[in-house]
Amino acid sequence: MAKKDPRIDAYIRNAQPFARPILKRLRAIVHEGCPECHETLKWSMPSFLYKGILCGMAAFKQHATFGFWKHQAVVGPKPGRGMGSFGCLTSMKDLPPKRTLLTLIRKAKQLNDEGVGSPIAARKKRPPLPVPHYFRLALHKNAKARAAFEAFPPSHRRAYLEWIIEARRPETRERRIAITLAWLAQGKARNWKYARKIANR
Repeated sequence: MAKKDPRIDAYIRNAQPFARPILKRLRAIVHEGCPECHETLKWSMPSFLYKGILCGMAAFKQHATFGFWKHQAVVGPKPGRGMGSFGCLTSMKDLPPKRTLLTLIRKAKQLNDEGVGSPIAARKKRPPLPVPHYFRLALHKNAKARAAFEAFPPSHRRAYLEWIIEARRPETRERRIAITLAWLAQGKARNWKYARKIANR
């Protein structure tokens, strides 16, 4: 049975009225095309997982998007630089036919079955940055921040560590540590402000 995430229900309920039927339609088709997939939130957006990331969708103020993680292998080269695999979706009319979507979803599923990697996965992974002793001590004093930091993926941890390590003056470093602890305690990634700006466009 497909595993559904109640956070996706909440995401759809909170989306703009025009986007709700689009998201509901996409969600249903993804589960029909890949009944084994399950849902989660990645980068604060609904994502569908099957032996890795399969695809994802998002809603903004004036458009929605849907994209395959291995877009080029599934759909082919993008004709433009728009978001997602099908550009900006502003109404149900912008969605590809159901038969087309099902074919693409099953193709994406097959690629994951075969272990075909995405261009992102093929990049050389950077070794994790060591946590400086002064930041480790600060984390030790803040259980919420420490738990969030340890739960974050390596890229999120690296973003915070680089920001702290790059501080040239001790007072700058201390200020950044204080900000980091506050944001971590709220479960925020280093670039949460940037993500919010994109969502509000």
